[in-house]
Amino acid sequence: MAQRLIQLSIRDIERDELVAYCEPARIVAASSDPWDEGLKRVHMVVDTAKSEAVMDRLEQLFGTREEFQLTLLPLEATLPRSPEPEPEPATGKNKASQRISREELYQEVSSGLKVRSTFVTMVLLSSVVAAIGLYRDDTAILIGAMVIAPLLSPNIALSLAATLGDAELAWNAIQTNALGVMLSLLVAVTFGFLLAISPELPAIAHRSEVDAGDLLLALCSGAAGALAFTTGLPSTLIGVMVAVALMPPLVAFGMLLGAGHAAASMGPLLLLATNVICLNIAAVATFVAKGIRPRTWWEAERAKLAIRRAGLAWGALLIALVAILWFLRGGLF
Repeated sequence: MAQRLIQLSIRDIERDELVAYCEPARIVAASSDPWDEGLKRVHMVVDTAKSEAVMDRLEQLFGTREEFQLTLLPLEATLPRSPEPEPEPATGKNKASQRISREELYQEVSSGLKVRSTFVTMVLLSSVVAAIGLYRDDTAILIGAMVIAPLLSPNIALSLAATLGDAELAWNAIQTNALGVMLSLLVAVTFGFLLAISPELPAIAHRSEVDAGDLLLALCSGAAGALAFTTGLPSTLIGVMVAVALMPPLVAFGMLLGAGHAAASMGPLLLLATNVICLNIAAVATFVAKGIRPRTWWEAERAKLAIRRAGLAWGALLIALVAILWFLRGGLF
């Protein structure tokens, strides 16, 4: 069982009192601050499944105190070894036991939204590689482009923002996504302008039509991306699935547009829009199913409203796109 170390700074509290407040946690050290009389620094070990409940309890009790500070760290190992708890069924009451804490998830997702030179460089490189792969109809090159494309965090962040009702996170996610899309389009349009890009190129033609398989792929990508974050699993390989749904149609759209095939470019654009919608629907549903919700009741009410609005918006867009596909092609299947 994975564990976490909680470091707490608190004033004027006894050890027994703190133990009663944080029953699932095991206090391993408690020392007084030599530079601040009365301030104590407490270190406690807690199972990952219980860390969110302990953090929420501590913030509820002491969050208004000026000296309150809480830090959560992953633990590689502890001695003596903690006994393995009995497995619990996945019910509504213990969904949080199947995932990392809400704060860890938020930090992990939001850290991927910081626009640095590395992000810009990776977007540009992945776009160039994807354009070459589409032009040559080389699957191996396309896979390489999707491995390095940094598209997972911005898209999962948008879904998490809807789940938590966090407008600031949503705005940051939209900005990062928009930057990535614009950079990719710039590269793709340049390739389309310089090369003799034809809509009949096999790799591009395959991404000019939308069918039920594409919808299923995008839904699976969104669910897998959300699960990777909530369970604390490495998200690099899962990010490839998200890139599969986003990067090739985005670059194909830009290449056709740059080559002057405006009408033909609508196919990849439609595929891209469908994938974005399905990915977000699946990710929001996965976060809700895993019990991700704000700590306080008023934030939870705001989050419920945000989820309903996001669900209605994404659902309406999906229905509109399916209707367009149905009328254009005489059926989805």
